[in-house]
Amino acid sequence: MWATVGLVVLCLVVICEAGAEKVVKKQIYLAGTFPISGSEGWQGGQACLPAALLALDDVNKNTDILKNYHINLAAKDDECDSGLGAYRLYELIYQEKDQKVIIISGCSTVCTTLAEAANQWNLVTVCYGASSPALSNRERFPTLFRTHPSATVHNPTRVNVFQRYKWTRISVIQEAEEVFVTTLDDLEKEAKKENIEIVNRQIFKDNPEAVVRNLKHQDARIIVGLFYAKTARKVLCEIYKNKMFGPKYVWFFIGWYEDDWFMDQEYLKDEAIECTQDQMIEAAQGHFTTEALMWNQNRKEQTYSGRTVDQFEQALRESMAKEKKYKEMFNKNKTPEGFLEAPLAYDAVWAIALALNSSAAFLEAQNQSLDSYNYDNKAVADIIQDNMEKVKFNGISGSVAFSETTGDRMAWTMIEQLVDTKYTVVGYYDQRTDNLTWNTDATTGNELVWWPKGKIPQDRTIIKSDIKTVALTIYIPMVIISVIGIILALILIIINNKFNYRRIIQHSHPSCNNLILTGTILCLLATIPLGMNTRWIPEGLFPTFCAAPKWLLHIGFSLGYGSMFTKIWRVHRIATHTKTKGEDKIKYIGMKPMLETQVVPWKLWSMVGCLVAVDVLFVTIWQIVDPLKKEINAFDTIPSDNEDEDVEYQPEIWVCRSDYHNVWLGLTYGYKGLLLILGLFLAYETRSVKVKQINDSRLVGMSIYNVAILCIITAPVTMVISDQQNATFAFVALANVFCCYLSMALVFVPKVVFIVQHPGHDPREREDEDEKKKQEQEMKLKKILKENEELQKDIAEKDRKIDLLRKHLAMKKEIAEREAKEAERLAIDTARGVAQNGNCRLRTSIDVKRTESLRGITVFRGQIPGSCSSKDTLESYL
Repeated sequence: MWATVGLVVLCLVVICEAGAEKVVKKQIYLAGTFPISGSEGWQGGQACLPAALLALDDVNKNTDILKNYHINLAAKDDECDSGLGAYRLYELIYQEKDQKVIIISGCSTVCTTLAEAANQWNLVTVCYGASSPALSNRERFPTLFRTHPSATVHNPTRVNVFQRYKWTRISVIQEAEEVFVTTLDDLEKEAKKENIEIVNRQIFKDNPEAVVRNLKHQDARIIVGLFYAKTARKVLCEIYKNKMFGPKYVWFFIGWYEDDWFMDQEYLKDEAIECTQDQMIEAAQGHFTTEALMWNQNRKEQTYSGRTVDQFEQALRESMAKEKKYKEMFNKNKTPEGFLEAPLAYDAVWAIALALNSSAAFLEAQNQSLDSYNYDNKAVADIIQDNMEKVKFNGISGSVAFSETTGDRMAWTMIEQLVDTKYTVVGYYDQRTDNLTWNTDATTGNELVWWPKGKIPQDRTIIKSDIKTVALTIYIPMVIISVIGIILALILIIINNKFNYRRIIQHSHPSCNNLILTGTILCLLATIPLGMNTRWIPEGLFPTFCAAPKWLLHIGFSLGYGSMFTKIWRVHRIATHTKTKGEDKIKYIGMKPMLETQVVPWKLWSMVGCLVAVDVLFVTIWQIVDPLKKEINAFDTIPSDNEDEDVEYQPEIWVCRSDYHNVWLGLTYGYKGLLLILGLFLAYETRSVKVKQINDSRLVGMSIYNVAILCIITAPVTMVISDQQNATFAFVALANVFCCYLSMALVFVPKVVFIVQHPGHDPREREDEDEKKKQEQEMKLKKILKENEELQKDIAEKDRKIDLLRKHLAMKKEIAEREAKEAERLAIDTARGVAQNGNCRLRTSIDVKRTESLRGITVFRGQIPGSCSSKDTLESYL
C-alpha cells in the first residue's frame, strides 16, 4: 500500500516539475508557410511540414540549446501561390497576436514574395525548398537564408557533364516561372564561359505541345528541362508523341521530383495525361537528373540532432503514416511530394534553433533577451541574422552552412540516370573544388552511365557534306570524245597546211581554216576543267580552274565561230558589191553563177582578230573586276540509310560564280547572241551565192546554222538545270562536242575525202587550165568584137559623111545652075542698067574658108550665094 502511495507521490512530483518547467520556458513563435494542397507548382509541404514538426520536437527536447525557450510553429498552407503566401503572412503577423521571430517558407515563388517583404518587419527568412537563383540577390533579399541549394548549383554540374561528353550545342525548355528564368540565365552565363552554345530557348506557360515540336524541328538533341513535376509529366508525354527519345536524345531534368513522378498512374489519371504509363516509361528511359544532395550520404552517422539519416527517415515515415493517404503511398513503395526535401526542412528548423541559441547567449551577455525582439527592433534582428550566417553543423541533409554574400547553402550535386524505371547515381560534382566524379561498376570498373546501343549521343545531327560532282560515267566518256576531237583537229591542221596548194584548200583560205580548228581545240579543251571532280582540285587552284573554262570557251568561240562568221560576212559583202557594180564579176559555170573577185586574206584575219580582242578585253575586265570564286550551293539534307548512324548528308554543288555573275552572263549572252543571230541572217542571205575564192561558203553557212541553234538552245537550258550537275555538264559538253565535231565534219571532211579520192591528180586543176584557155579565147573574142564594133561605128560615120558629100555635090550643081541663071539675069539687068538694091551680093571664092581635118580631108565652108540668111552655109569635102 505504501509502495502504491509512494509511486503516486513520485508521479505527482514529476508532473508538477514538468508543469513548472512549462511555465518557466518562454515561447518563441515561428511563422511558417508550407505548400500542401495546391494544384500547380511544387507541393512539397506534404512531407516538409511533418519533418519541420519532427525537428521542433527534437529541438524542444534538447536541453543543450534554448534552455529557457520553447519554439512553436504557426504553419499555414500557401499552395505554392505567391499571392496566397503573402496573405498567409499577413494573417500570421496581424491576425495572430503572438510575436513571430523568423519566417520559414518553402516554394520559390512564395519565398520570393515573403523574403522581399520580411525586411519591412525586420524578420529573418529561412527557406527550405526554394531554389530560385533570384533569391541569391542580397540587395533584394537582405535577410534570406535557405537550406535548399540554389538552382544555379545544378548549372556547373550540367556544364561539366556537357564538357565531359563534348556537347557544345544545347537546347533548353522551361516553364514560365521566375525560378526557371533566372536558372536559365545563369546556365547561359556558365555555358558561355566554356564555349557551349544554347541554341534553342523554348518557354511555355501551360501547354508544352508547340515548344516540344519546335525543338524537334530545330534538331535539338541535348535538352535541359526546367519545370515543376506536374509540368514535367506533360512535357514527357509530348516527348513521346514527337519521338524525341532514344539513342539520339539526352534529356536533363530537375532531380527533386519523386522517383516515380513519370509513371505514377494516379498522377497520370488526375492530371489527364494523354500518354499511357508504358509510353511515359519509354520516353523517360535514360534521362539524367541533377540534384543537390539532400540526404547525408553516411546514413549511419549520428548528426547534430542526435539522429542518423535512417532514424530520421523511419521517424518521418511513422509520423506521416498516421494519415491514411500517406500510409497507402508508403505501402505502395511511393513517397509523397517533398519527401526528398524533407531533410532540408528538418535542418532548417535546427539552423534556426542554433542561430536563436547563439543570439540568446549574446543578448544575455548584454543584459537583454530574445523577449526584447519586436518588428521594430532591427538591432535584435541583425544579431539573429549574424548568428544565422555563422551556423554550421552536420545535419540530416549533410553539412549545413550558408554563404555570407548570398545566404545560399553550399552543397554537393548528385547526378542520376533513369535506367529501367530506377534512378542510378552515376556521379557527383563538388562545386567548391570544381570536381566531377563518376561512379564505376565494382566488378567491371566501367562507368555506370548507360547509353542506348552503347553509343554516346551527339549534340546535333552530324551534317556531312555530300559534294555532288559529275559522275565519272559521264565525265570520262566526254573527256575521251573531246580528246579524240582535239586529235582530229590537229590532224586536220596538218592536212590543211600540207595540202594548201591544192585548189580545194587554197580557195577556202587555209589560214582561216587553221583558226577554225584552233578555236575547236580550245572549246574541246574546256570540257576537261568544266566537269572535273571538285574534290580533286586543291583549294588554292580552285579560282584557276574556275577561270579556265571561261577563257577557253570565249577565245575558242571567237576563233572558231568568228572565222566562219568572217567568211560568210565576206561572201555577203562580195555579193552585195556585185549587185551594185554590175555583172562583170559573175561567171557562169553551166547555168550556175559564180562570183569572181579577189579576197584578201588579211581582211579575214583582221576581222577575226577584232572579235578575239573584244573577247580578251571583256574576259580580262571580268577577271580583274569581279573574278570567279567558289560558291557552295547546298540542298535539303538526306538522312543516312543506316538508322544507327545519326548523320544526314547535305548535297552540295561547288560552282564558280562572281558577285555579279548574272550581269556578266547577260553581257556575254547579249554579245554572243547578236553574233549568232547575225551569222544566221548572213548564212541565209548567201545560201545560193557561190564565190570562187571562198569555195566552202555554203558548208560554212550550214555549220553556222548548227552552231547558232545549239548555242541558243543550250544557254537558257543550262540556267534552268544548273542545280543538276550531271545534266548540266552532259548538256553543255554534248552541245560543245557536237558543235565542234559538226563544224569539222561540214567544213573539212569534204576536202579530206576529195584529196583522198584524188591523191595525185585533181580534176579541178585540169579544169582550171581549160578554163584559162577558154578565158583567153573569150578575151580575144571580146577584143575582136570590140574592134568590129569600133569599125562598124567608123563605117557608119563614113557613110554619113558620104551622104553629106553627095548632098553637097547636088547642092553645088544646083548652085552652079542657079549662078548660071543669075549670071544670065544679071547680064540682062546690066544691059538694062537697072541696079538691083536690097539683093545679097554673090560671094566669091575669096569668101570661102578652107580647113583641113586630121584625117587629111579638106573642107570648104562658105555662105550659099543668093541666101540672105547667115545660117545657109555650104561645106565641101575633098
